Amino acid sequence: MNPAPASRAWLVWGAGVAVYLLAVFNRSSLAVAGLIATDRFHISAGQLATFAMLQLLVYAGMQIPVGLMVDRFGSRTVLIGGLLVMSAAQTGFALATTYPEALVARVFVGMGDAMTFICVLRLVSAWFPLRRIPLVTQLTGNVGQLGALFAAVPMTWALSHLGWHAAYLIAAGAGPVLLVPLLLFLRDTPGSRNHRGTALSLPDLGRNLRAAWDQPGTRLGFWVHFTTPFSATVLALLWGYPFFVEGEHLSDGAAGSLLSLIVVANIVAGPVLGWLVGRHPWHRSSLALCIVAAIVASWTVVLLWPGHAPYWLLAITVFVAGCGGPGSMIGFDVGRTSNPGHRLASASGIINVAGFVAALITIVAVGFILDWRTPGGGTTYTDSAFHWAMSFQYLVWGLGTVMILRQRRVIRAQVKRAAVDSGDSMVRAAI
Repeated sequence: MNPAPASRAWLVWGAGVAVYLLAVFNRSSLAVAGLIATDRFHISAGQLATFAMLQLLVYAGMQIPVGLMVDRFGSRTVLIGGLLVMSAAQTGFALATTYPEALVARVFVGMGDAMTFICVLRLVSAWFPLRRIPLVTQLTGNVGQLGALFAAVPMTWALSHLGWHAAYLIAAGAGPVLLVPLLLFLRDTPGSRNHRGTALSLPDLGRNLRAAWDQPGTRLGFWVHFTTPFSATVLALLWGYPFFVEGEHLSDGAAGSLLSLIVVANIVAGPVLGWLVGRHPWHRSSLALCIVAAIVASWTVVLLWPGHAPYWLLAITVFVAGCGGPGSMIGFDVGRTSNPGHRLASASGIINVAGFVAALITIVAVGFILDWRTPGGGTTYTDSAFHWAMSFQYLVWGLGTVMILRQRRVIRAQVKRAAVDSGDSMVRAAI
């Protein structure tokens, strides 16, 4: 790949990452409108939770199809399509008057959201020199997380001062505004405005996915993404607030401030991890395992603490768990260096599924365990019930860690065989 002029590369990246930021904003916008939504659509708390669960399921389920679409049609086309879908879906959500209408709209918000991140990753690989890709990948995640902050502050203000219709119509209107720089500046590669892959039949698509999965680097990236970010996702998406308020007896404000540390962790840890991955590409899986170990250790101290854990300890735990988000980007970097360009997005789609599958499994399991450990089947959960429920995470961490070590052994064995075959006596400890 011939390096593009730095200014042009950053311009292309900026146009793409702005759409990803909007996608995270749209994804998070319902979190601050929960109480209003329950009144507007006359729904229960369980029905409200269905919004988040369904949107996450759609996002995860779309990752592999989106990866195939990007490999076939290029980032520019798919990103524009995702932006249009999101804008139309947010408009529908703004105008919805019944729960089924709102549910359908959020499904399409999830679909449009799913069509953004992989596109930007593909643009980063096409436009930046190899040594800079890990850092720009981390910056992509960081900028995207700002969308959650924008949803928490400006969206809250808009809902309270402008009302439901205006707030969500303004959010929908951001899509056409961002469409302009996409059309003007975005190119799939420095040499091509619209890069098209080979048209594939359904059997060929299946073979392409199998080829991506057969790469041990894709599988290693999958399990890195499975293991590192799910704890923070579980806290941010559903169970963090109840755990801190009912399980640790914090105030509403204190619980909210703890959850905001997840975004702070992303912003702080992202550039550091990007620099480390760029400097030490042969030790990426070791870095991921260190992050997992830190998350496990901090949760262990919280769950074993006699009585209620102090605020400072909970803050450390949330911050460390939040570092799992940037840690999950290591999985994409491993997948990038393990696959040829024509199936890079397919591999990224496979990897991106993992963290959301782990989060969904944990979210559901935590709910079941809370019900199991709560006398009489009520909704007033005890401290003990929460400790039992949050301990389910150890099963996910354990499975992920075992699979990371297993896939790493496979890759190292391949590297050693290749070094022996080539007569290179300097065998390095590959990832």
